[in-house]
Amino acid sequence: MAVILATGDIAPDREHPDECFAATRDLLAGADLAFGQLETSFAERGTRLPQARHAVLTRPEAAAAVGRAGYDVISFAGNHCLDWGNNAMFETVANLEAAGVTVVGVGRNIAEARAPAITVLGDGTRVAVLAYSSILPMSYWADERRPGCAPMRAHTIYEQIEHDQPGTPPRIHSYPHRDDLAAMEADIRAAREVADVVLVSHHWGIHFVRATIADYQRDVARAAIAAGADAILGHHAHILKGMELIDGKPVYYSLCNFACDLRMDPVHAASKSFKEIQSLAEDWVPDFDSLYNFPAAARMSMIARLEVKEGRIVEAGFLPLWIDRDAVPRVLAPDDARFGETVDYMAAVTAEAGLNARYRVAGDRVVVEAA
Repeated sequence: MAVILATGDIAPDREHPDECFAATRDLLAGADLAFGQLETSFAERGTRLPQARHAVLTRPEAAAAVGRAGYDVISFAGNHCLDWGNNAMFETVANLEAAGVTVVGVGRNIAEARAPAITVLGDGTRVAVLAYSSILPMSYWADERRPGCAPMRAHTIYEQIEHDQPGTPPRIHSYPHRDDLAAMEADIRAAREVADVVLVSHHWGIHFVRATIADYQRDVARAAIAAGADAILGHHAHILKGMELIDGKPVYYSLCNFACDLRMDPVHAASKSFKEIQSLAEDWVPDFDSLYNFPAAARMSMIARLEVKEGRIVEAGFLPLWIDRDAVPRVLAPDDARFGETVDYMAAVTAEAGLNARYRVAGDRVVVEAA
């Protein structure tokens, strides 16, 4: 039996980046395949693009720390891939590859961005990883002649409910970009031709808002599974979201954060842009002495865990995590009250979103089953 582990967002931004992975290095290194999502650039220099909202340029040496942490494959498909321009993106990829990490979801053109990363496990199982982003500042997606990430764009429509009541809240509808959806389906079908297991990573969803899953996410998830995906690994929301099983295949709508440093200062905390985002979360109090400035719910996180046997996933679940003010993720023991708190939170947000997963504690892990 082989074990695949997948984490949420990674953004080390400290003098000694190896500290970020001190509590999880042995676990990730012991996996047959370890996957994560990158939220920063590992580059010497870059020019910040005007459409970048929160942009951190991390020293190139941090890429080696990601390799030493045990990661095998990293997705860079997300809303930070081009924050510092094309050259910084290329340098980030090169630095990760020099550290022994395969990068997926970005490229010099759309063909490169859509190419899967193929890993052969010890028992010969071939695993393909594809990565896409729905969170896209303008021109961050690749095309035939432009670098960027593989897009899975979505459209939003606001429907006025009471036409005679100006200013009342609308219904919000979202749906996938037709061409992007077709391209993703084609990629998955092609990956199935060369791999036994296909994992699809999606940078998507509504950040900081408890439980809510956007319509387009459900559409994309169903399409991906129907095309042949064996599991979907979601991130970007910075809090945990619920799970579902579609035809027995797990959909992790949000893995929350992992090693994600985020400082805050009084000027930023008082800014209009932060106040608007802060209002989305249930409980978010800036902490100017902390390395982890996220809502209270973001303390709870997880590592997705997939067991693979004879070329297929035989068990899906997760390892509950806790992230303190030092921004270091730590796996929780079952007798830790925070283990149960994390499982209960997952059960609650899953039910609130109308999803069908239920969670069973099995030793030090949580197994996901259909309700």
